[in-house]
Amino acid sequence: MLSTYKYSNYEYVRPPEQSGNERKRYPVVIVGAGPVGLAAAIELAQSGVQVVVLDDDNTVSVGSRGVCYAKRTLEVLDRLGVGTPCVDKGVSWNVGRTFFREEEVYNFNLRPQDDHKRPGMINLQQYYLEEYEINRAKALPNLDLRFKNKVVSVNPDGQGATLQVETPDGIYSLETDWLIVADGARSGIRRMMNLEIDGKIFMDRFLIADVVMKADFPTERWFWFDPPFHPGQSVLLHRQADNVFRIDFQLGWQADPEEEKKPENVIPRIKAMLGDDREFDLEWVSVYTFQCRRMNSFTHGHVLFVGDAAHQVSPFGARGANSGIQDTDNLCWKLKLVIEGKAPPSLLDTYSEERVFAADENLLNSTRSTDFITPKSKMSMTIRNAALSLARDHAFARALVNSGRLSVPAVLTASRLNTPDTADFAGDMVPGAAMDDAPMLEDGKNFWLLDRVGNHFMALVYVNEPAQVDAATAHVFRSLLDAPIPVEVVLVSPKAGVAPQGLRVLVDEKGRFAERYDAQPGTAYLMRPDQHVAARWRAFEADSVKAALARSTSNVH
Repeated sequence: MLSTYKYSNYEYVRPPEQSGNERKRYPVVIVGAGPVGLAAAIELAQSGVQVVVLDDDNTVSVGSRGVCYAKRTLEVLDRLGVGTPCVDKGVSWNVGRTFFREEEVYNFNLRPQDDHKRPGMINLQQYYLEEYEINRAKALPNLDLRFKNKVVSVNPDGQGATLQVETPDGIYSLETDWLIVADGARSGIRRMMNLEIDGKIFMDRFLIADVVMKADFPTERWFWFDPPFHPGQSVLLHRQADNVFRIDFQLGWQADPEEEKKPENVIPRIKAMLGDDREFDLEWVSVYTFQCRRMNSFTHGHVLFVGDAAHQVSPFGARGANSGIQDTDNLCWKLKLVIEGKAPPSLLDTYSEERVFAADENLLNSTRSTDFITPKSKMSMTIRNAALSLARDHAFARALVNSGRLSVPAVLTASRLNTPDTADFAGDMVPGAAMDDAPMLEDGKNFWLLDRVGNHFMALVYVNEPAQVDAATAHVFRSLLDAPIPVEVVLVSPKAGVAPQGLRVLVDEKGRFAERYDAQPGTAYLMRPDQHVAARWRAFEADSVKAALARSTSNVH
């Protein structure tokens, strides 16, 4: 057990199916109560879908495991109700530094533009995130979280799947219309379904050491190539919550994992790095190898794969948990529409298409980082070291240094759910992009734009003054709420004012929305429930919005 964290053992409750008189079929069953499975469960339950979550354990992850959570992921967690405790507990950071031997040769700053709610990145041990998600899940009435429930067989059919689940009370059967698989890199469900996952396994080993110490190191990411305290290899240092520092030591493929984990071998490595005078306590140790691979498709009939069950990357760049949580953000609104009969099942094909694109982007970046960090030949090593030597003084070489390109949201420009532009726009808010944040006012109160959008389709219409919207236009705006798939029209204005009845006004007091969305009077944006831009126009037309909505929900005939 850890000295800085007290593990909870969550209570096993006898499933109602084993009493013999309860229903056995559910709209959605999720296998795996890690960060990704819990994110999917919370989002679906919040939207009114009944969910059962099955997990073979009864506590949160052992050791820090996932560490870095990027700005986009924090924005998703905000919508799930757990973003604030994560940021409050975690260590926010924006600066990363790279050292070659004893010299700093490169640094970067993730700090977003001014006037964003969330930082570029936080460091937080995975067990805290899981704890906050479990607390949130247990507060939702239509979410049944079942610990000590291990899936031992799965039988998919054209309408769902039947599971055999083992508990301390024996085995029971459970049916579901949709099965979401979030059971991790060694997915038992994937294996039971004889599904392949293709890619590359890297022939190297890394030691993770979580160390408790009081140190005046800045809250930055530090990465060393060939440091004097660990010659010929690389080392990564991160500060986490509770004065826990995460240190990753590259070991090489020949290292014996069991020997390397022994305290008598770990502690000298840490002392060589920190010095003999630095007091510290060893909190947790693990040795890992890593892989860059993915499934060919993340959807298999009514079985949907998310997170590490669908794709795996090396840890350099913090693209694992971040991409998994963004998988669920993409999937859940689509699944809800399909369950409600408001969109065809083919909409779920776009979950796989969009997130396979994102996974390939992550795999490419992760593989490049890993190849730079762990050169496979003397020539590769020579070229890498030359780039590092030149990076301190030459910008062209700094562009070649790669200690992990950090997680950013995928820009889904090629998605068939987008409506192409018909007018010229400046800036990054292209169809397929995740929304930028902005400070706003509503009813005289300050708030953040991303806290007021998402979870349903919205059209943001920029106007000079809310009072200028005439009654006929307001009626058209309000009528979109009565469509089978409602679209809420919200006015954005640089000035406060009284809008027609039934319309909200967000005041762009600092002009950040106008700046980031290249908004002029009349500009309209259609936003997906996952806060991605679906379409944009220089003038609002109801028929254009309806056509874009149909395209975004695969309801085009």
